[in-house]
Amino acid sequence: MIDEIRVVVADDHPLFLDGLVATLSSDEQLRVVEVAVDADSAVQAVRLHSPDIALLDVAMPGGGLDAARRIAADCPATRTVILTSSEDEDDLVAAMKAGAKGYVLKGIAGRELRSILKTIHAGGTYLTPGLAYGVLREITRARTPDPIDELTVREREVLELVAAGMSNAEIGGHLGLAEKTVKHYMTGILGKLGVASRVEAALIAYKAGLVPGEGGSAQD
Repeated sequence: MIDEIRVVVADDHPLFLDGLVATLSSDEQLRVVEVAVDADSAVQAVRLHSPDIALLDVAMPGGGLDAARRIAADCPATRTVILTSSEDEDDLVAAMKAGAKGYVLKGIAGRELRSILKTIHAGGTYLTPGLAYGVLREITRARTPDPIDELTVREREVLELVAAGMSNAEIGGHLGLAEKTVKHYMTGILGKLGVASRVEAALIAYKAGLVPGEGGSAQD
């Protein structure tokens, strides 16, 4: 049986909103449970339906970032994705600080958007690749030069796979570990790197040149 992904979609442009709903509904795994046109109605819809994902227009009335912050506080099980036309690095940083698990430009193809939402639902994250530098610059301010050096070999392996966009379950399957063991490693990794999210950890991995397949295979 297909694992259904329930989505709330929020955008204040009716034609674009209709297109989003049609795009998502073309995939039998994705079900739009409600639409909203501003931050308040988006938050209310999430509180009512407890969806898996809230897809939020950053520029809608009330602001998509404000909605993301409120959803993160009230409904932490719902993963927020910011949909925007802004390629400003500061907006990307603000979205990550608001708890967003994805930052997606509106020019993206429908097939790619559907794939991204599935990845995020599985525990992954997504940043528009060309904008990742803004987050990286922000999180590396006043940080020790090589936080990666604090990690064990196994933690490096896990971090490499996080950087590849894998969820905890996928990492466990790849390394032959239980998902709860991967979660334990992730807690240690975030603590040693001094960050609060998988996105930040992945960006530090990119900067350090940790590419899946290049790390060691020994266990700690």
